[in-house]
Amino acid sequence: MEKFRSEEIMNLSCKGYFKSMGYSEDELGHKPRIGIANSWNQLVPGHYNLRQVAEYVKRGIYAAGGVACEFGVMAACDGIAQGHVGMKYILPSREIICNSVEIMVQAHQLDAVVLLASCDKIVPGMLMAAARLNIPAILVNGGPMLGGISFDGRKSDGTSPDEAKGMLEAGKITDAQLDNLIDACNPGCGSCSFFGTANTMGCAAEALGMSLTGCAVIPAVYAERLRCAYNSGMKIVELTKRDIRPRDIITEASIRNAIKCVMAECGSTNAVLHLSAIALEAGIDMNVMDAFDELNKTTPQLAKINPASNWSLEDFYFAGGVPRVMQKLGDLLDTSVMTVNGCTLKEALENYKYTYPENPELIRDRENAYSETGGIAVLRGNLAPDTAVTKPGAFAPELRRFTGTAKVFDCEEDAEKAILAGEIKPGNVVVIRYEGPKGGPGMREMYKAMKYLYGMGLNLSTALITDGRFSGTNNGCFVGHISPEAAEGGPLAIVKDGDEIYIDCIDGILELKVSDEEIAERMKSWKRPEKEIPQGYLKLYSKVAASAHKGAIIDF
Repeated sequence: MEKFRSEEIMNLSCKGYFKSMGYSEDELGHKPRIGIANSWNQLVPGHYNLRQVAEYVKRGIYAAGGVACEFGVMAACDGIAQGHVGMKYILPSREIICNSVEIMVQAHQLDAVVLLASCDKIVPGMLMAAARLNIPAILVNGGPMLGGISFDGRKSDGTSPDEAKGMLEAGKITDAQLDNLIDACNPGCGSCSFFGTANTMGCAAEALGMSLTGCAVIPAVYAERLRCAYNSGMKIVELTKRDIRPRDIITEASIRNAIKCVMAECGSTNAVLHLSAIALEAGIDMNVMDAFDELNKTTPQLAKINPASNWSLEDFYFAGGVPRVMQKLGDLLDTSVMTVNGCTLKEALENYKYTYPENPELIRDRENAYSETGGIAVLRGNLAPDTAVTKPGAFAPELRRFTGTAKVFDCEEDAEKAILAGEIKPGNVVVIRYEGPKGGPGMREMYKAMKYLYGMGLNLSTALITDGRFSGTNNGCFVGHISPEAAEGGPLAIVKDGDEIYIDCIDGILELKVSDEEIAERMKSWKRPEKEIPQGYLKLYSKVAASAHKGAIIDF
């Protein structure tokens, strides 16, 4: 009988250490030792239920003849980190998460790992680790939270109070209404109830084949979430015995499938960063940014979920979620790819049973698509020589081509103050720079700035561009991930107040209406502004982070 790799290290001392924790002789025999990388904590609402989810994963592992070994992984909350220095740490945390899973699995020579995560950088960080380690792995997310009290014509969510702050400044609501909204916008734990990065990456993991079919959008509070956890525990033992590994699943074809699903669902622009990083860890030689650009033109947008519409994640779940989207995409997908179901995507979709009827308004057929092109677009031009990313599927069609005059800010906080002070007018393009991976450092999300524009009633008459990122909940005309970033001498660094900027999300153009000669002249006198970076991880990240168009990975 062939040994599992965990048995190969089981000398007498090793066995003694395991027995000190209560493991039995039976557990230390010929059974696969399955790690559970659990990012549970009491700071992140999307991870608050993962302690219970882990227990059901354990049940599944033991029922299938494996041994469960749980360990902790850090996780930070984007929502709590928004609008202050904490956001500088969020994207860089992805690399720490990936590295910590690798260290724990390799130090203890685990045979396989179940990855428990729900939120923005934790899901991709764990998928990166799975691709790097290439031992059997499966991702189980904790599920989205339910929508909150009705606000502004839809179910509220965790971002609604920031929209409401702009409304309060504009005299549209009262302090009492704002206080009530804060109390009732998040009725329970789970990843945010809009289609931000957390849920986008949960769906992308399922589309990649790294989560069980139907897993991604089961609400956090539903019993089905626990059954999915149990089934995942059972399945990881099967995958281990059959030696089905992440690099059998994460291939160029499955990455392209995931991109098409992100396009069809109008997911977060952060998916571009994360799928680039996952492909790199899997050793796949492909330009993910170019793939997004190519597939935008051939993938229809079939679904609209908050913030692109008033439909919540719970509504998306009822409508059939990722399996329904993949079914509607049909022959646009490569269904021959392997999945953690232990079968091909074709077989997984054929065997999947829908609990609830279709919602043809939320998830449409290709013949009745919301748009013939995908929800995410890649832009290029003299302001983005490498690339920039936007999300036309989430904003009004009339904003897909926008010309305006620049109002320039060298950090997020200055832009937010100007918006709330009424300094931004219709026709302005808010430019926020020095917020890229190196310049931020950490590539913060310009979430609050967009929310304040919305609350001030400027979301249909202004635009915002940045070398930083955006939250998946943002709408309005925005362009992020501008590369090269300003701190590396990208053209964004020499934009001046009053310059004319042209944004074309249809033909993929981001252009500063200034001559090449003038740009060159301005660049001669440019110097990178001094910015004090505290000692610690941010200082390291600022030195080794790659450009956004390379996924903002740590680049050696």
